[in-house]
Amino acid sequence: MLNGPGDDRLDVALDLAWQHRAPYVVIFRGSPGYGHGGDCAPKIPHEKIICFDPNPATTKGEAEFVGRLAKQYQWRSLVLVTSTPQASRGRLRIERCFTGPVYAVTASPALSSWPYEIAYEWAATVKAKVFQRAC
Repeated sequence: MLNGPGDDRLDVALDLAWQHRAPYVVIFRGSPGYGHGGDCAPKIPHEKIICFDPNPATTKGEAEFVGRLAKQYQWRSLVLVTSTPQASRGRLRIERCFTGPVYAVTASPALSSWPYEIAYEWAATVKAKVFQRAC
């Protein structure tokens, strides 16, 4: 689950975990709502919960960490939980650091934040495609 404000992505990620869709749940912290400084998620039977503060605290930092975890645990595919506006750029970043299939599950931000989210994602996508092309 990528970090970000204002939507229910944590609920989406935890719902997938409770359904045992994957043996690992990786939650990037940073927002106070994600348990920064404490447990970031409840314990879920048969699930390994990995909480991490990315460095750098960006989608790029999150993707780099996922790439290292995927190699360590020999993952064959990933489910990316993010907001709807961030899905394409998040997938782009993750696919640069992980060679298997990446599936996206999205949570929608509040309607009032869509204009900001769209503008931010356009700029961040240009940055990712033009200036930061590596993992």
